[in-house]
Amino acid sequence: VQLQASGGGLVQAGGSLRLSCAVSGRSFNVFVMAWFRQAPGKEREFVAIKKSGDDPNYADSVKGRFTASRDAAKNTLYLQMNSLKPEDTAVYYCALTNKVWAGTYYYYTSPARYNYWGQGTQVTVSS
Repeated sequence: VQLQASGGGLVQAGGSLRLSCAVSGRSFNVFVMAWFRQAPGKEREFVAIKKSGDDPNYADSVKGRFTASRDAAKNTLYLQMNSLKPEDTAVYYCALTNKVWAGTYYYYTSPARYNYWGQGTQVTVSS
């Protein structure tokens, strides 16, 4: 399985970006996928999760501003980011696990749950 993230860039506060994560190598529908981000000097943190057939779940810091979605026909996961803030500046990573669902969304907020990662895309929000 390969993940290719794209769509990052430089945007002013209040602006929007849409990240994409293209999946290749396996059937898309059986995976749990997520977005994480990592700012300089900080640990990688959970942003959003999308499990097939379920609505997305979000970190409190992005709830109401970010929307995760998937296009099964294109094998692609998206993250629409609106009302961006300088504190959203980070490298954004998409991640995937093909292991059996553990039962709770909280379990999947840890990066350790994922066995495939994209290469990351930089998002910089200027004030």
